[in-house]
Amino acid sequence: MNARVHQPQQPAVHSNQHASSYYAATANQQLAYPPLAGEELADVCIVGGGFSGLNTAIELAQKGFSVVLVEAHQIGWGASGRNGGQLIRGVGHGVEQFASVIGQEGVRNLKLMGLEAVEIVRRRVEQFNIDCDLTWGYCDLANKPAHMDDFAEDKAELESLGYRHELRLLQPEQMHQVVGSDRYAGGMIDMGSGHLHPLNLALGEAAAAASLGVKLFEHSAVTRIDYGPQVTVHTASGQVRAKTLVLACNAYLNGLNGKLGGKVLPAGSYVIATEPLSPAQARNLIPQNMALCDQRVTVDYFRLSADNRLLFGGACHYSGRDPADIAAYMRPKMLQVFPHLKDVKIDYQWGGMIGIGANRLPQIGRLKDQANVYHAQAYAGHGVNATHLAGQLLAEAISGQQGGGFELFDKVPHMTFPGGKHLRSPLLALGMAWYRLREAVGLV
Repeated sequence: MNARVHQPQQPAVHSNQHASSYYAATANQQLAYPPLAGEELADVCIVGGGFSGLNTAIELAQKGFSVVLVEAHQIGWGASGRNGGQLIRGVGHGVEQFASVIGQEGVRNLKLMGLEAVEIVRRRVEQFNIDCDLTWGYCDLANKPAHMDDFAEDKAELESLGYRHELRLLQPEQMHQVVGSDRYAGGMIDMGSGHLHPLNLALGEAAAAASLGVKLFEHSAVTRIDYGPQVTVHTASGQVRAKTLVLACNAYLNGLNGKLGGKVLPAGSYVIATEPLSPAQARNLIPQNMALCDQRVTVDYFRLSADNRLLFGGACHYSGRDPADIAAYMRPKMLQVFPHLKDVKIDYQWGGMIGIGANRLPQIGRLKDQANVYHAQAYAGHGVNATHLAGQLLAEAISGQQGGGFELFDKVPHMTFPGGKHLRSPLLALGMAWYRLREAVGLV
């Protein structure tokens, strides 16, 4: 029997409305902020209403700064409101590569900040009583036995860093404790990571920012920026004059700043959500209600929603072209992991852009030729925690705090992708295809 697939209308890439996702359908509040009209004055203007912008705004407002935030679409419209909802420890990939720039102590501090980033989310949810289905428990999934050696090293390192949450290695015969699939060669449980409803988190943080005096404006795309000792940010119907500017657009920078835009590559990522499963079905799939993620180049990540749907995502695309039918594209990937879901209906399908940098370290810093312009971008698909860390670090730097983590991130150089605006995505897609081929034949 062919399973029925319900396909809600997929919004155009540049629609001002939220993607037709499970998250948009289950948002627990409907916030509406006006478009910018006329002139606003502020200490800091933030461009971008995702996690980076919202958390920078919260941190700055708590330090006494006046803040105006402008968003081209709606709060949480980009990756912050569309992602897989996995809250996983760490920032960057292979941070040891930066030892020549920031030293071994700097590398250790980056690793510690990767742990602190999750705690920032924990505290934010608790402080503002944000209802976002925050659930603790995560498992790294080994696709081959060699990955277990990596997990053992990760576990030892985390323990050496003083990680306070339970870590446990699982052998192949133990995997049904966490996932109802025979696909994996082992795993590592981490009870300090977990999952949540990202759009509800973003909406809760917007309400928190507003309660602290931050002025938020939606449907206010920036058309031009005048740089200088005082920055002027222009939209179609207004402008913001501020001493300091924060660009927090990530993959949706859209040519607003060419120097930053060349260092981040927008890549498509996709998620499907099944119809609600019975409690027994849900327990069979993910017995401990954890978030799970495998180790392949084109990762699979999945979890249960609060109403027992399977949310299954991955398939990072560098080509710049979205699948014509996301459900048809993602469903076979889901069935490779859970073949017994062949008759389960897909209720939601959506995608969006994540931002990726060449070295996979979040780009948190300031423009070298504009000391009052700060930025945060390129989270490489692990932004739920890293964006919250970015907000804290940017606020510390803007307020003049010295010796924090901002300087470490700002020291790391970031390559501009070759090929320019039109060729960099095809070039990287070709490179990633080669890497996937090597993975398939066991060379990586």
